[in-house]
Amino acid sequence: MKLLRYGQSGQEKPGLLDSTGRIRDLSAHIHDVNGAALDAATLARLSALDPTTLPQVDGNPRIGACVGNIGKLICTGLNYTDHAIEAGLPIPTEPVIFSKWTSSVCGPNDDLKIPRGAQKTDWEIELGVVIGTCGSYIDEADALNHVAGYCIINDVSERAFQLELGGTWDKGKGCDTFAPIGPWLVTRDEMSDPGNLKMWLEVDGKRYQNANTSTMIFNVPFIVSYMSRFMSLQPGDVIATGTPSGVGMGVKPHPVYLKAGQIVHLGIEGLGEQRQRTVNA
Repeated sequence: MKLLRYGQSGQEKPGLLDSTGRIRDLSAHIHDVNGAALDAATLARLSALDPTTLPQVDGNPRIGACVGNIGKLICTGLNYTDHAIEAGLPIPTEPVIFSKWTSSVCGPNDDLKIPRGAQKTDWEIELGVVIGTCGSYIDEADALNHVAGYCIINDVSERAFQLELGGTWDKGKGCDTFAPIGPWLVTRDEMSDPGNLKMWLEVDGKRYQNANTSTMIFNVPFIVSYMSRFMSLQPGDVIATGTPSGVGMGVKPHPVYLKAGQIVHLGIEGLGEQRQRTVNA
């Protein structure tokens, strides 16, 4: 299934994308696409529905983040060797973990707000993993059984805040609109191999990132298992698994950063596309 949330910000309704690309309303069956609706039993019940019996949503509504009320947004840093090299940082021997504030979450096509005082706002396409079953100390062999599905995340980063103001990376990672998520949550049964997905990102039509999740240093099962050693993973938590090379910071000979009035367009095979317009906050 391709689950989504549509409507005005803060008033999103749950939906399902049918085989013809039309949105079908799920409001009669779940309150929201959130942790409470992502357990295996609920997903099986939704999967058994005939989409043609669900109300069709007319027009072209705004698409919200595909997961509502996210509990934790946990990120994996430097998870592609080529990105670590372009960033001038050591290739990790264990996953680098940091957080983005949930207030940074927005819809996949919402405006991307460049913060006041920003100098080096950058892009990062990432595969998102949505947790459906809670767990701690999860065995790697069982890790995917805790996953509800997958989505696209643009881990937008303000590099000056992240790297030049001291302290942790979090200052440059959690600004408002810095986590466009969606358009869809594609359930695990429809995504047989999250470790072999094409991914790309363009700014104003120029392709900067063009890669495949197969080049991740740490794969999805390992990341889920590893993170569960340090915190319980709960339904509705979202994990960002890292970005490949091609970020603005890594452009040679001179880095390229976002400014107001640009279009960021990105996609992952089987998970849809995002398109953001940059504006000044």
